[in-house]
Amino acid sequence: MSHAILFSLLSLFSAGLLDVVYKRYSRKDRSRGTYVFGIGVVWFVLQAVTLAVSGEPLVFDTISIRYGLFAGLCLTLSNLLLLESLTHINISLGSTVYRLNTLGVVVMAFLFLGEDLGSLKLLGVGLGIVAVGLLYKPESKTVTAEKNDYFLPFFLIAVAASLFRAGYGVITRGGILSQADPQTMLLICAFCWVVGGALYARLREGRFRLTKKKAGYALASGVLVFLVVAFLMLAVKYGEASIVIPIANMSFVMAMIISLVLQYESFNFRKGAAMIVACLAIAALTLAAN
Repeated sequence: MSHAILFSLLSLFSAGLLDVVYKRYSRKDRSRGTYVFGIGVVWFVLQAVTLAVSGEPLVFDTISIRYGLFAGLCLTLSNLLLLESLTHINISLGSTVYRLNTLGVVVMAFLFLGEDLGSLKLLGVGLGIVAVGLLYKPESKTVTAEKNDYFLPFFLIAVAASLFRAGYGVITRGGILSQADPQTMLLICAFCWVVGGALYARLREGRFRLTKKKAGYALASGVLVFLVVAFLMLAVKYGEASIVIPIANMSFVMAMIISLVLQYESFNFRKGAAMIVACLAIAALTLAAN
């Protein structure tokens, strides 16, 4: 299980960086669909190169395709919704709400995968939820009348993104338990981003234009997405979904630290307390893995 913990922590670090890049992109009125399309292209290429170098054969059987499509759909929707939510809520709030899928993962893994609910798991997840609660309240100086009008719907969008993200994690674990090929599922997920992003840009936003700046964001984000998903896939492969996914979901701590360093947000007691509680959550879940 030690390998699973290591991979989940690497996924945590990469996801924290990704959330910050997402927020920076969302600060301006730019096409989310085009962005996701570009990320999907980069991720697909990296995934294909990795497969070519490793020499692992692709297994396009019914199980791998089915689980890959469902997982890819959930992951694409979750990221599109997260990008939308970050247009009107700050990164600490958006990232932490998104990571609330920890609770959904534990419940879904218990209901559909037959994983146990031990006391340490529940303690770790509970501490994670407390950390999210500490970060829930927006900065008072950023709450204008206009932002208050947008807060609730975009908060709910972040919650929806969280639920789809939880679905992705559990479907991935279910696929592995059903002997689906992990590399095939990842490649299909990347392709879902390409198709889903393009459709979202055309049908939802009515625009599809890939500029140099968008391409730069897509390149950086595509590499990070590749690392996030690859590390998470390895973590789920070697450990229980209800343990490794909650650890990876503490990436909001990394996102908050980076946003503080870049002065996107100010530091206060709540954020410091949230970091400590999140670390305790990781410790509890790590002990549960042993």
